[in-house]
Amino acid sequence: MKKHDFSKLGYSTRILHAGHKVDPTTGSHTMPIYQTSTFVFEDADQGAARFSGTDPGYKYSRLGNPNTDALAEKIAALENAEAGLCFGSGMAAISTVMFHLVKTGDHVVAADALYGATFALFEKTLKNKYGVEIDWVDTSDVEKVKAAIKPNTRVIYLETPANPTMKMADIAAIAELTKGTEIKVVVDNTFMSPYFQRPIDLGAHVSIHSATKYIGGHGDVVGGIAVGYANIIKPLFADLKEIGPIMGPFDAFLLNRGVRTLALRMEKHNENALKVAEFLEGHPEVEAVYYPGLKSHPQYELAKKQMSGFGGTLSFEVKSFEKGKKLMNSVKLAHLAVSLGDVHTLIQHPASMTHAIMPKAEREASGVTDGLIRLSVGIEDVEDIIADLDQALRA
Repeated sequence: MKKHDFSKLGYSTRILHAGHKVDPTTGSHTMPIYQTSTFVFEDADQGAARFSGTDPGYKYSRLGNPNTDALAEKIAALENAEAGLCFGSGMAAISTVMFHLVKTGDHVVAADALYGATFALFEKTLKNKYGVEIDWVDTSDVEKVKAAIKPNTRVIYLETPANPTMKMADIAAIAELTKGTEIKVVVDNTFMSPYFQRPIDLGAHVSIHSATKYIGGHGDVVGGIAVGYANIIKPLFADLKEIGPIMGPFDAFLLNRGVRTLALRMEKHNENALKVAEFLEGHPEVEAVYYPGLKSHPQYELAKKQMSGFGGTLSFEVKSFEKGKKLMNSVKLAHLAVSLGDVHTLIQHPASMTHAIMPKAEREASGVTDGLIRLSVGIEDVEDIIADLDQALRA
């Protein structure tokens, strides 16, 4: 069969066909699970050729596997990136990318609102162990980002929208600051998925996903993916090979299966989340709602400019920690669980869960207050989600 130029196909078509491989031995339409540690060579010369790189075939699953390669190819195509790599988790992807891009004495401008484990990686490992300078900056303000750049800055790290405050960074404007420099813009694109936001198109150098979330979409697998320019991603393979945070073949199989319905799921997540956000905005027990699809969001115009949708995750404030705890203990339909991007609605309390690792002062300064609740809106009937939240808020 002739190969398509995926860039000329519709996005939903690209989701299904990019990276899709028919099994060459049996003709199986669905790629089998290549659950093997090693691959057999036809003879000694072929083995030598594969290790020298003159034969691109497979050798050992830490060094490459058909399932992970197909997934990386697909997500790179969906992000309009030149190359991609799969990792054992989102944090494995973030860690490996950062270890590759910075060294002792380098400087990183990092968003002041980040996922708790990312904050810990930057603060405890990169800064305290390896001597990388970290400046925490309000990346929603381009001028503050510009002012934070130093001669030794090597990475500007963004999470947009941020977890869980939904604060956004103008990727294109920040990428413009790095032109003609050695600085790389790295974006955690987990909240939007490639369906609603494509950082590489906006000038970023690397886009990272916790594939556990919207790419997988069903809450049954953990994985990470990094895509970007080939001159970054291909050398990154050496770090993946040597550090070893690989994705397993079965995990890649599940993610390849889950991503097939990305377009359908993201549209439903988006539709439901907007209705839930509008409901919460008018609820007497809710102090504030943070969702980029609301016209009241201070960055609504930016959201419309750099995203094609607003996603399925939002956060909102209740009056106190005690009220938040009561809410979480009162929901009947939503699951009290961390993570997001699941087809089920998930609710959690960041201050005591995902962001508990952050010092209280820094956590609150980043917008993660004691009364903040994060809600990953699922694809259930939205009337049922709203009814569940209403009864829990009134409990």
